Amino acid sequence: MKIIVACEESQVVCKAFRAKGHEAYSCDIIPCSGGHPEWHIQGDILELLKPCHSSQVDLMIAHPPCTYLCNSGVRWLWEKEIDLVTLEEKTVPDIERWRDMKSGAEFFKKLLYAPIPRIAVENPIMHKYAREEVGVNYGQLIQPWQFGNPNTKATGLWLKNLPALIPTKIIPKEDRIDTIYKMPPSDHRGKDRSVTFQEIANAMADQWG
Repeated sequence: MKIIVACEESQVVCKAFRAKGHEAYSCDIIPCSGGHPEWHIQGDILELLKPCHSSQVDLMIAHPPCTYLCNSGVRWLWEKEIDLVTLEEKTVPDIERWRDMKSGAEFFKKLLYAPIPRIAVENPIMHKYAREEVGVNYGQLIQPWQFGNPNTKATGLWLKNLPALIPTKIIPKEDRIDTIYKMPPSDHRGKDRSVTFQEIANAMADQWG
């Protein structure tokens, strides 16, 4: 198959499909760090979703930014200010943040409803405002520990013409770890936290390829 992995610079998913013999390409606005620039399209994924290009693609797996959509960031949609009349503190919407959230949801929908036969869009659990904007919730919720990796990181999958992933190896509860959320602060923390676990990429390639 010809496969596009949208919003992926790490090439973890791309390389998993390449290992199975598929013509897979990662696509991101930044250069790839996966070591195979010949398999990377640096540019706007929305350009590739135009009919003249998307008609050649059999499967797209997309990892759109979750900064403004995920449940862990919902508190930042609001800010506190002082009412100059009553001098009381009140909570009001952060207009810029809401604008970014709506823009993120619109980008998510463009990927989800792209003119490609098979699509999987992954994102962490969304807050209710993002779900309202997107209009549909995930079809499957997966964890790394269902696929042989001991980490916990709930990830939703929005699926079009693809079956739910079947767990490959359940890690016992007492052996599970939480390194993602405990990752120390750094300039690249967000990027590191967003990389797809190899075991999940392998399951995608095995089961969807």
